[in-house]
Amino acid sequence: MNSVIRKLQVSAMQQAATLRRAPSCIRLPVWASMNERQYRSKPTHGIGKWKHLLPKVEPKKSRDRHQIKPIPIVEATDTAYGTLNFKVSGYDMTLVEHYSQYIHKVCNQLDIKVADSYALQTKTTELYLMMPDKGKKMLVDSVIKTHERVIQVKSLNTLLCPVFMEVLLKNQPEGVRLSVIEHTDAEFKARFKQRPDLEDLRTQVGRQ
Repeated sequence: MNSVIRKLQVSAMQQAATLRRAPSCIRLPVWASMNERQYRSKPTHGIGKWKHLLPKVEPKKSRDRHQIKPIPIVEATDTAYGTLNFKVSGYDMTLVEHYSQYIHKVCNQLDIKVADSYALQTKTTELYLMMPDKGKKMLVDSVIKTHERVIQVKSLNTLLCPVFMEVLLKNQPEGVRLSVIEHTDAEFKARFKQRPDLEDLRTQVGRQ
């Protein structure tokens, strides 16, 4: 037993001598545990960061989000119509909305290409009532609001068009008007609200 203990002591002394001879960057204390961090004094900036590796993406301007680009107008051919606007208008917004959704569903079932579907500005009409007892004074009797929806269809087949129109007219609810017109630039501009004050400012700036 004494010989075994002496051999262990000699091996421990040899390991301590090798650790003393090693440089300071490799030398570790004998009492250091495995879980203890030995690089606390070294710079560790950037560890775990990955966002700097991604390419820089410039944020989009707020003006580009609200800009609506016009859809190119499809020209008519011998077997198909061009770009057509199916206008649905009426005084009851619920009926107008449901009928426009029905037209869109029928187009999807018949494989008719729907280019766009949007709502136009609500038009307000005031009805005046003249009072004969109080001279020519007119009073507002009622206010009527007209709601409009547009389903824009392109390349409608000429053979399918009569069947499609018959289905729409048979299921047209009471009090709702349906009209079909060709899409033009004027129809596209009708979607936006007109600002006469801005137009006056533009003319003044152009004159200067």
